[in-house]
Amino acid sequence: MAALKILQQLARKHGTPLFVADHDELRRNYAAFRKYLPRVQAYYAVKANPDPAIVKTLYQAGASFDVASMPEFMVVHRYIKDLPAKQRQDWIWDKIIYANPIKANETLAELDQYKALVTYDNFEEIKKIKQYAPNSGLVLRLKVPNTGAMVELSSKFGAASGEAVDLILAADRAGLVVEGLSFHVGSQTTNFENYVQAINLAAGVYKEAKDRGYAKMNLLDIGGGFPAPYDESVQPFRTLARKINAELDRLFPRNIQILAEPGRFLVATAGTAVSKIIGKAVRDGKLCYYIDDGVYHTFSGIIFDHCRYRLNAFKKGPKRICTVFGPTCDALDVVSLAEELPENLERGDLLYSKNIGAYSVASSTPFNGFPPAKVVHINQKELS
Repeated sequence: MAALKILQQLARKHGTPLFVADHDELRRNYAAFRKYLPRVQAYYAVKANPDPAIVKTLYQAGASFDVASMPEFMVVHRYIKDLPAKQRQDWIWDKIIYANPIKANETLAELDQYKALVTYDNFEEIKKIKQYAPNSGLVLRLKVPNTGAMVELSSKFGAASGEAVDLILAADRAGLVVEGLSFHVGSQTTNFENYVQAINLAAGVYKEAKDRGYAKMNLLDIGGGFPAPYDESVQPFRTLARKINAELDRLFPRNIQILAEPGRFLVATAGTAVSKIIGKAVRDGKLCYYIDDGVYHTFSGIIFDHCRYRLNAFKKGPKRICTVFGPTCDALDVVSLAEELPENLERGDLLYSKNIGAYSVASSTPFNGFPPAKVVHINQKELS
């Protein structure tokens, strides 16, 4: 109850819509990831929530970073600007992977000065990297099963296992160094067998590459997809970790560096949205509430991420199934068609939605002139 009072106080102080980021929760999530996957260095997927304050907290906790654009790269790069040149280079190599397999020529040219790790998955990308970023270290991204993932990625990225070693050898002939392999099992993957299959597939590619004369790889990036506990259907993270650890220990010796790209897992539960009811109507016999946040703003994950966020009221009362609309004039702006909320809510009453830290404010727009939610950063002690 104290936490709810704090949320209400923050809404009164800062107004709505409001996005509250809990940095102690970020630290707990990072610590849990490291506890259950001790061999794996976490490279936070900055796209999940690129807020510089969130990046700073995870950096201070020991995280490395997966970036997929130069703006994301520069959010992280600020932490090394005062280091000597040699330390800067070592830091970039240990702390950043540019994990977008398809990059513009201009991006590669800018990346080249940093000698960063970059992913690729096709022959054309080898030519581009050779021409514009020859100082990069390469990581080949493999196509792996995405069965059961909330957001499927294998149709857009990833080299088929049958051509993987050909791509490694082609990069080697071009004078580039392939440091290792990566894969992504799909976002919010609750089918843990995806990881088992992907790790086994990667081990097979490692063996084939060695058999064909390429033995320079020493890295495996097991990607993202680690599910956030949105509801009771998501198995505990430790269950997934046991499966991953068993396969890594069985198939990859200790001299192989293991990376991962958790985004949602680290930041989802650290975000809470607070919105205000700005309208109320009955349409075709159904109660409808209109709020000052929506799918073009904090609830963008409903559209882009296939996610559903539960809305809760601070006020008590008899409940009924309602529709909740966002504030814009677009009929697409529907937060929920079946939300159980008190029927006695009025204009000015507040609602809140938990576990909304990932792929939410990161995708907000000023569509229709409505500004995105104001972001407030707190520590858990302020909610207790």
